[in-house]
Amino acid sequence: MERNVAYVALFAALIAVLGLVPQITLMSGVPITAQSLGVMLCGAVLGARKGALAVLLFLVLVFLGLPLLSGGRGGIGVLAGPTAGFVVGFPVAAFVTGLVVEKWRAPVTWSALAGSILGGIVVLYGFGVVGMAWKLGKTLPEAALLLTPFLAGDLIKAVAAALVTRGLEQVRPWMVLSRA
Repeated sequence: MERNVAYVALFAALIAVLGLVPQITLMSGVPITAQSLGVMLCGAVLGARKGALAVLLFLVLVFLGLPLLSGGRGGIGVLAGPTAGFVVGFPVAAFVTGLVVEKWRAPVTWSALAGSILGGIVVLYGFGVVGMAWKLGKTLPEAALLLTPFLAGDLIKAVAAALVTRGLEQVRPWMVLSRA
């Protein structure tokens, strides 16, 4: 039990630390950040439930006002901007990523890659597109088109999440709770 709580807190902190990587904001107002890599890792390493809990803990801290999102953003006001859909989608993305890794018993590299693509890109983009369309007054296809510059970087993050998960499984298999 204590180990699970520690992992949830550790991975919430990991998402926060990945927000320190300098962001690049595109004209859509949505920044390119490393935090979605943290969301993918939460699901791939911790599994669906614990991964989503880690992201929810992170979001509680953000909503309380801590400047943990990229660019030092925090507070409930983050839900008023074009990134609102992504913020809301973070825990769902981690859950779906973890669910794929838990259920698909392929080698962890492949299941973590598939989970990261499905949860950390497809699901997260789904939430992001809806949020951007709503906040920017765009149609869903217009908002989706605004996300195309993010795709290559997010695919790289999905590969990184898969490789990190595989590396953890090789050196500390007991840490990969999604495979426990």
